[in-house]
Amino acid sequence: MLSSAGLDELWSHPLVTRLSSLGRRMRRMDRTRPWALDTSVALGVFLATCLPDLLHTDGGPPALATAFNALPLAGMLAFQAGLVLPLLGRRRAPSLTFALIAAVFLAQWAVGAWMRADAALLVALYSLALHGRLRHLPWACATMAGVLALVVLRLSAVVSPGDALFSLFSAVTAALALGLAVRIRRSQLAGLREHAARLEVERDQRTKLAAADERARVAREMHDIVGHNLSVIITLADGGAYASRHSPQRGSQALELIAETGRQALGELRRMLGLLREQADDAPRLSPQPGVPELDALCTRIRTAGPEVVYRTSGEVDTLDPGIQLTVYRIAQEALTNALKHAGALTHVQLALELSGTRLRVRVDDTGPPPGGDAPPARPAGPGHGLAGMRERAALYRGTVTAGPRPGGGWTLVADLDLTPLPDSPENPS
Repeated sequence: MLSSAGLDELWSHPLVTRLSSLGRRMRRMDRTRPWALDTSVALGVFLATCLPDLLHTDGGPPALATAFNALPLAGMLAFQAGLVLPLLGRRRAPSLTFALIAAVFLAQWAVGAWMRADAALLVALYSLALHGRLRHLPWACATMAGVLALVVLRLSAVVSPGDALFSLFSAVTAALALGLAVRIRRSQLAGLREHAARLEVERDQRTKLAAADERARVAREMHDIVGHNLSVIITLADGGAYASRHSPQRGSQALELIAETGRQALGELRRMLGLLREQADDAPRLSPQPGVPELDALCTRIRTAGPEVVYRTSGEVDTLDPGIQLTVYRIAQEALTNALKHAGALTHVQLALELSGTRLRVRVDDTGPPPGGDAPPARPAGPGHGLAGMRERAALYRGTVTAGPRPGGGWTLVADLDLTPLPDSPENPS
């Protein structure tokens, strides 16, 4: 057997390269002008088989001349036309082509004539095996069996029946096997092309899904960063405008807090947008994502906007995985922002983190707006973008997020996360 190097050398041979190029050009021409190939096949059969009979009308070899009847020129032309012309439709109607040629062949042999154009029957059988319906092959084979019997019977006066049957059976088998082999090969190539096209479509779909997932992640981060910090800035601006009329010093403090909150929001936006770009080798290192330790600063910023925030933890939450800490931070940030937005600056908020085994619970309770105060915007009846984002983050850790009004007034949000490592994760190798 040839090695891979030998096969490469064979396929790179100039003759093979030229034949491959010729085959590609013929296939392209056949797609644009399919009639040209059928005409070429019929013309080739005519030149190879019919023309010698027309040029030599002595009946062929002496042994065959004595065993068969000589046809007049008109009869020979009629039988040749009946054998060759149907080949023009050998691909569009292979079964009909084979039937017509077989009928002409039987009629010709019935009158005791022999012609080289009888080879057209093998071409028709090859075309039927390649282009026709497979369920038509059994009756075509039965027809060929009858034809072989007739031919062997007529040739018995010239050659032995065994030799004639062997030669004819080999020719028929070769035509049939070649047609089926080419058909199977084309089917395999079509299957490979279809598989490649399907893989390309799946790759494009995966790319689109990854892009959609990335857009959703960016939108979620933007909502958390921009929504939280803008809520704090708006509340501080409202308070500063009121304080500037009575205590200019308090108004100045509010402006300083607004500037500090804006700088922090700008830093978070730069960090997140930096993750979306390819980082060059000499690019500055990005600061880490916020986690549980940054919750104290988050509560401090909320307190500067007015609400009273009580933050407590239970368990070693500072040792959690950075991804879990980011999820906890974003959930707490969204819940505190919603409390500030919907309960007002005079509400009381409790933020609690409870780590018990492999379960982590984040609970945020607010007392709602005080009685008699200005009513803040009502909380949405259905799940908003913020609650949907929190649920998507919790789902990464097989967790749930529930939110709803408290019996005594206010709002409660509870996020329950499962910290059990997945079976195939590095933390729990199989």
